[in-house]
Amino acid sequence: MVPHLISLALLSVLAACGGAKEESRPEVIRPETPRPEASRGAVAAPVFGDADPHDWIGKAPWHYPVHGIDVSRYQGEIDWRRVRGADVSFAYIKATEGGDVVDEMFETNWARARAAGVPRGAYHYYYFCRSPEEQARWFASHVPADPSALPPVLDIEWTHQSKTCRFRPEPEEAREMMHRFLKALVLRYHKRPLIYTTVDFYSDNQLWKVTGYNFWLRSVAGHPSLTYPAQDWLLWQYTGTGIVPGIEGKADLNAFVGSRAEFANWVSR
Repeated sequence: MVPHLISLALLSVLAACGGAKEESRPEVIRPETPRPEASRGAVAAPVFGDADPHDWIGKAPWHYPVHGIDVSRYQGEIDWRRVRGADVSFAYIKATEGGDVVDEMFETNWARARAAGVPRGAYHYYYFCRSPEEQARWFASHVPADPSALPPVLDIEWTHQSKTCRFRPEPEEAREMMHRFLKALVLRYHKRPLIYTTVDFYSDNQLWKVTGYNFWLRSVAGHPSLTYPAQDWLLWQYTGTGIVPGIEGKADLNAFVGSRAEFANWVSR
């Protein structure tokens, strides 16, 4: 299929970070109205393709000025300089999985993304059949404590297709596992990690009760304000079929909730 190119126009939005309150869901800050500076002129924005574009209703991804990718070995060899030239603002790179799997392209992608000037961070795919501490040690043994890197990410979702681990803990136990893993990462990297999750896992485990961390939400058929009601978020994964210069095949595309200035401030912190 010929990719349908989309031009990402600049509209800045309010940044909304962190989890919801334990006792009730907070009032969400919905990015519905552009800030005044957006009307004073646009800046260059990335142009990506999508092999299977969604017919967005309401707030579409291209209303956000800052976009990035997440990649793993499935993207193969990546031309990171072409990626940077396409105005990709950040990249999250798969590092580890469970307690015994490391992505074979992690070291290469980690080094080449930095060399190309792409702000990058690493993520861990969580398995419920190993302890949080064991998985945190495995991640830390492969991901350097680089002060210039973006905060690490806990990718937590159901592993129903796994050949080795299909255990589904109760919501309280799942959240307790998350807290233990995230705490270990804070002690190692001295940064507040992000939580990446999916609609079903979020709902099944009442993740609006998790506080103190920024969320990276997958929502490929609707704005996060619709699929995760009242949940603040920092990153939005809006498609898994993106076409990006420098990457053969499909890639995940993500939007940052705020303006370019807010993104630069977040990266600098």
